[in-house]
Amino acid sequence: MPKELNDHICEDKIFERVYNKYSQDLLNFLYYKYGSQINPNDVAQDAFVKLWDNCKNVTLSKAKSFLFTVANNLMLNEIKHQKVVLKYHQEKPKDYTNESPEFILEKEQFLQRYQKVLENLNEEQRVAFLLNKVEGKKHSEIAELLGVTQKVVEYRIYSAFNTLKKELEGFKIK
Repeated sequence: MPKELNDHICEDKIFERVYNKYSQDLLNFLYYKYGSQINPNDVAQDAFVKLWDNCKNVTLSKAKSFLFTVANNLMLNEIKHQKVVLKYHQEKPKDYTNESPEFILEKEQFLQRYQKVLENLNEEQRVAFLLNKVEGKKHSEIAELLGVTQKVVEYRIYSAFNTLKKELEGFKIK
């Protein structure tokens, strides 16, 4: 028996007939298998949307199988998603640190001293130092930005680093 050229369900009347024939069965299948926690109406509608999106690839004889398989997979994906959401809600965020109060205080004081020393650097040193160490720019990039030679940039960074080392005990930069 020759296969028809239009053996798919992209025509409105054929799709409507498939919908009318299988929608209630699909809804009952989802409701009986998974209950009503995840809305089976929505999943059934999504399955029909996927059927319409793939109407050129699905023949009339395979429409029911396609619908039930897609709906089942959508429901399983939704259940899997709900499990992830539930697990996430059960995990409590870490609201403590392993740092002692003394360490936190020292860190804050050091940052304040660091800010003060940076403010006291002359503008050329501060700009070159921050472009290099904070923004991660290379010496050649900084030289191009500032319109100076690379040696000048290296000297500014070196002198800023020496000032920071003198003013702050234990100051090290990688």
